[in-house]
Amino acid sequence: QVQLVESGGGLVQAGGSLRLSCSASGHAFSSYVVGWFRQAPGKEREFVAAINWNGRGTWYADSVKGRFTISRDNSKNTVSLEMTMLELEDTAVYYCAGDSYVGGDYASPWEYTYWGQGTRVTVSS
Repeated sequence: QVQLVESGGGLVQAGGSLRLSCSASGHAFSSYVVGWFRQAPGKEREFVAAINWNGRGTWYADSVKGRFTISRDNSKNTVSLEMTMLELEDTAVYYCAGDSYVGGDYASPWEYTYWGQGTRVTVSS
């Protein structure tokens, strides 16, 4: 069993930056694929980024490519999402998710078993 806890959300002006963290309990976390998803009011949950177990494989949604960076520190059981050049459209609740095996579609929330409670990011003009 893995428990995930997100932190780092808040209010930021457009063009600014935030760093989200996903902290995990459970020694197996270092072998997990971890993804970040977000859900804006009235919209479906959407993929943001994912990282494989050793950090050498990363994937991004087109909407955040070049602006967001996902990374992990397995010694600290943490996955981070560095968000820069934030846009109004980035406003959402951000969730981290993990699983020991992701079949092939890192962007599908159905591939992930464990989820955090979310952290809210609000980008203002």
